[in-house]
Amino acid sequence: MAKSVAVFALLFAFFILFASFEMPMAEARQCEERAQKWTGLCIKSSNCKKSCIKREGAVDGACHFDFPGFACFCYYKC
Repeated sequence: MAKSVAVFALLFAFFILFASFEMPMAEARQCEERAQKWTGLCIKSSNCKKSCIKREGAVDGACHFDFPGFACFCYYKC
């Protein structure tokens, strides 16, 4: 009984040790820039996203508050 508890404790210690050395995932940075080819109010982010991808070669797009209203912003890989 004591031997199995010791084995379990040893395995648990190795698990904790190796879990702490997990490789961090590299995240791609994205740069934000106001859309150059967007006109009008930005109400739906899905429309902004489509415009950014098709017309400006961006990877994503969304509507954000930009005083005095909302504007379309495109996201590019930095």
